[in-house]
Amino acid sequence: MGVFNLRKNKKFSYTPRHFDGESNPFEIKHKFDEYRKTVGNNNSLKGKVKSALNEFNETPDRAVNKRILIIVAVLILIFLFIIDFDLSIFFSKK
Repeated sequence: MGVFNLRKNKKFSYTPRHFDGESNPFEIKHKFDEYRKTVGNNNSLKGKVKSALNEFNETPDRAVNKRILIIVAVLILIFLFIIDFDLSIFFSKK
């Protein structure tokens, strides 16, 4: 063990077990990012809303869109019930 002879680090050629060689194996990416249009460089709120609405309108399954709208309506009604909003203003008394 000499004073001036420093120990060199070992070099390993490590490759992950399931690496296909096409991209960075250590990159963290959502598995549906390549199919979505809303992921990207939309910095403005207007751009984000436009891309989300375009993606919402282009989905081939209309039952999913209907289900989302029903869930949103139920959540809004629950919120109005919690804050004691009077729904009778929408109905006319004859």
